[in-house]
This record gives sequence, C-alpha cells and structure tokens, in this order.
Amino acid sequence: MNQLLFTPPRPLEIMIIVIVILVLFGGKKIPEFMSGLGKGISSFKKGLKDIEDDINSDPSSSTKEE
Repeated sequence: MNQLLFTPPRPLEIMIIVIVILVLFGGKKIPEFMSGLGKGISSFKKGLKDIEDDINSDPSSSTKEE
C-alpha cells in the first residue's frame, strides 16, 4: 500500500503537469523563468568554484591579521 504513494510519475501525468504550467504562466513567462534559472545556476556554480579555489589556495600566500 505504501509503495503506491511513491511511484514515479507516468508520461501522462507529466504531460498534464506541463499543460497546467503552460496555462498558469503562459508561453512568454516560461522562457524568462528558465533564463533566470540558468543565470542562478551559473552564479551558484561560480560561487562554489570560488570557495573551492579559496580552500585549495596556498595557506602561506593568504594574509593573516595580527
């Protein structure tokens, strides 16, 4: 019984969800939303890379406040 609650969506269910999203947001808003989402993901990845670079940098080259 519990297995029925966690089944992956079938293709028909995915199509219904896509149609509902198109009706709610319209055809013009979706590309704008996806563009913003892409910019956000790019910014997030850049931030992660900057943090990794800071962690992997040579500790002797960093400035220490004394």
